[in-house]
Amino acid sequence: MAERIAYLNGEFVPESEFKVHVFDRGFTRGDTVFDVARTFNGKPFRLREHMKRLYRSLTFVRTDPGMPLEEMERLSLELLERNEPLRQEGEDYMIEQFVTRGYTRPAAVKISDPIPATVGIFVYPLPFHAYTNDYVNGAHVVFPNTRSYPTQALEPKLKHYSRMNFSMAELESADVDPDAHPVLLDLDGNITESPVANFFVVTNGVIRTPDDRDLLVGISRQVVLELAEQLGIPTSEEDLQPYDAYTADEAFLANSLYCVLPVGRVDNRGLRGDVPGPITQKLLAAWSEMVGTDIVDQAIHSSRRLSENS
Repeated sequence: MAERIAYLNGEFVPESEFKVHVFDRGFTRGDTVFDVARTFNGKPFRLREHMKRLYRSLTFVRTDPGMPLEEMERLSLELLERNEPLRQEGEDYMIEQFVTRGYTRPAAVKISDPIPATVGIFVYPLPFHAYTNDYVNGAHVVFPNTRSYPTQALEPKLKHYSRMNFSMAELESADVDPDAHPVLLDLDGNITESPVANFFVVTNGVIRTPDDRDLLVGISRQVVLELAEQLGIPTSEEDLQPYDAYTADEAFLANSLYCVLPVGRVDNRGLRGDVPGPITQKLLAAWSEMVGTDIVDQAIHSSRRLSENS
């Protein structure tokens, strides 16, 4: 079978040759920033916003990628084009860019010494099978013991690979419910985010989500707020506690992968409203109309084809 193509340090290479050295600081220290977008019908969605967030992260951590934003964007589009012949019917891609501080042998140089960054871009098919059922029956959420990094430890608006707390949160949530998505709290017990998504509740017709003090400001989070404004649905960014999730009429997760994912259970408690709820359904319908793809239908049909071909 033909092999997907990736980009690494100035070259387009087969995916099997897409490798980072074991002494790269991205591996030894998790010293990596990244961003991820998706396509609809093969076309990237809000790629420029993702690029801007990536370059804000690079500026914050003082890593020079060796190219301007426009070049990173151009390479990302070229990579999608090169992989388009391998995209199956009904399939879409995630596209991810990452930049590490670069390759150096242990203790060879100081972190402030200039060395070339490692720059990679790759694509992979959306794993529709991993969440299709959640569109219909609602995802499960657990609040684990592990907390989000406080701002004093690591700026949460930075999108980075230093994610051991997220790994521990996933393990802890699986102890409670193997199918659950962890949603972390901050040190004060306020809801922050999932490792890969922002979290929302709906109470008395108002979409409520944690403010951006202790979480990554998701592109999809912003899309949800924009769609809500267009639909005339009030929103609130505020401190939320588990109580607000337990007593919500609806809840959902939002990210670039599944856009809006209904939540049906929180800490093994079923929500009192319908799943998916009416506001969640409105958001999914509005997002589908905006991108010209029925998001739920695509996931269901793609998962069915994968099952039939396996």
